[in-house]
Amino acid sequence: MSLQSIKYKRGSLEILDQLLLPVVSKYLPVRGVEDGWKVINKMQVRGAPAIAIVGCLSLAVEIYPEEFETKKSLRQEIEGKLNYLVSARPTAVNMKISADELITLANELSKNDDVTVANMKQRFLDATEAMLEKDIADNRAIGSNGAKAILERVAEATGSPGSASPVRVLTHCNTGSLATAGYGTALGVVRHLSELGKLEHVYCTETRPYNQGARLTAYELVHEKLPATLVLDSMVAALFRVKNVAAVVVGADRVAANGDTANKIGTYQIAVVAKHHGVPFYVAAPLTSIDLQIPSGEHIIIEVRPDREMTHVGEHRIAAPGINCWNPAFDVTPASLITGIITEHGVFKPSTLKDEIAKLIEL
Repeated sequence: MSLQSIKYKRGSLEILDQLLLPVVSKYLPVRGVEDGWKVINKMQVRGAPAIAIVGCLSLAVEIYPEEFETKKSLRQEIEGKLNYLVSARPTAVNMKISADELITLANELSKNDDVTVANMKQRFLDATEAMLEKDIADNRAIGSNGAKAILERVAEATGSPGSASPVRVLTHCNTGSLATAGYGTALGVVRHLSELGKLEHVYCTETRPYNQGARLTAYELVHEKLPATLVLDSMVAALFRVKNVAAVVVGADRVAANGDTANKIGTYQIAVVAKHHGVPFYVAAPLTSIDLQIPSGEHIIIEVRPDREMTHVGEHRIAAPGINCWNPAFDVTPASLITGIITEHGVFKPSTLKDEIAKLIEL
C-alpha cells in the first residue's frame, strides 16, 4: 500500500511532516493559508505536484467556514491568497498553474449573474478537491506510459521487440507518493515496472543536501518491498559502468517550452553521465509541470536555500565554521540530454514538446 502524504476532508487538511522521516511519522494540521505557506517553504511537504495540492487545499480549508457578503470579496480573497502561496517556493510551476486556473474560475464565476456567493464558494471548493483525484489518475497514466517507453527501448536495443527482460533503473530525489497526491511520477514509472514484473532493481541517490532520496525514496521503496539500493550522489558514474542500468527516470519542478528541465540539484550531472554511458534519460512530469510561457531553462528562477542545509545534518555541524556555501535547490538539464518527457498523455521528445502540448491544450 502506498504511503499517504496528504489527508484531506472538507474543512480539514493534514500533511505528513517529511522533515521527520524516516524516523518519525507525524501528521501536521494545516489550518489555513499561513500554515500552507510555511509547510511548503520549510519543505515539510515537497514535490511540485504535492506543493500545488497542499497550497490550494490550504485555501479551501481557510475559506470553508468563512462567510462572504459579495462575490467580489470572495474573488479578492482567492486571488490574493493564491498569489501569496505561489511565493513559498517559486521554482515549482505547478502551484502557479493551479493558482492561475483557480483565479480564472473565480473571475468567471464572479461575473456570472446566475451564480450566488454560496454557489461560487461551493464551485471553488469542488475544483480544489478535484485536484487530488486528478493527480493520482495522472500519475498512474505517467507510470504506465513511462514503463512502456523504457521496455520498448530496451527491447529494441537488445533485438527482442515485445519481450524486454526485467530492467534496472536509477532515480533521483523523491517523486513518489510523498511528492504527489499518490503513486508518484518518476517513482510511479518504477512502481508500474514492478507491477508488470519487469523491475529487476531500482537504485536511488541520497540527494544531498536534504537527503530526499535517502530519507524519503528509500523509505517508500522499503515500505513497498521493492528491490532497491541506495547510492551516494557521487557514485552514479561508477554505477553506470558496472551495473547495466537500463534507464534513468527523474521528476521535474518545471519544464520549459524547449524541453529544458529544472529538477532537484544533481539531476544535470546525472544526465551528463547518462549521455556518456549511453543510458536513456527520461523526465516524468504531469502537464502542470510544463511551462510553455518559458522558452528555455535560462528563464527559470532557481531557488537558493540556506547555507545551514549544507553545513549541518540536524543539529550537527559537518562543515568547517566560516566556509562559504552555494546551495541552489535545483539545476537545469538541457533538452539535448533528455531522451523523452513522460506525461499523462504520452512520451514526447523535447524537440516536439511545445507543439504536442499546444495540440493537447486546444482539444
